[in-house]
Amino acid sequence: MKKLLIVVDYQNDFVTGSLGFDGAEKLDYKIANKILEYKDAEIVYTLDTHSGNYLSTKEGTSLPVPHCIKGTDGHSLYGKTGNLLKDKRCFEKNTFPSLELANYLKDNNYDVIELCGLVSNICVLSNAVMAKSACPEAEIIVDSSLTDSADNDLHQKALDVMKGLFITVL
Repeated sequence: MKKLLIVVDYQNDFVTGSLGFDGAEKLDYKIANKILEYKDAEIVYTLDTHSGNYLSTKEGTSLPVPHCIKGTDGHSLYGKTGNLLKDKRCFEKNTFPSLELANYLKDNNYDVIELCGLVSNICVLSNAVMAKSACPEAEIIVDSSLTDSADNDLHQKALDVMKGLFITVL
């Protein structure tokens, strides 16, 4: 069985930085343990990546909070999770989902793709949908204890939407 773990945007700015929220830091231990569970499988991660002109971008006009600016501490991976991902393949993305990641997925025959990280209702959701599109026969899994959002209502709605898309939500 060919398995893949995708750690989505577990970066300083989403944990303790400009878009950080209470509880995000508690995911570090759990995500790190999940990475260790996948030690014999493939593991990749995404980095939300912006430049100094972020506020003039379409996203920046809707979410006017500079974050994950390349070269800043906020762009870096957080905690033990970050240390475990150092030698893994990275997909930098300047928007919510990664088209590069989706193209990578479609060129591989995964049986199981599991996603974790931040933020559940934005980047985890959008990358789970991309994974489902790229690998329609793979089981796509999102463990609700390995993702979160600053908005509890949107977090639950995102999990419900993923369930409706036949993504396995644990």
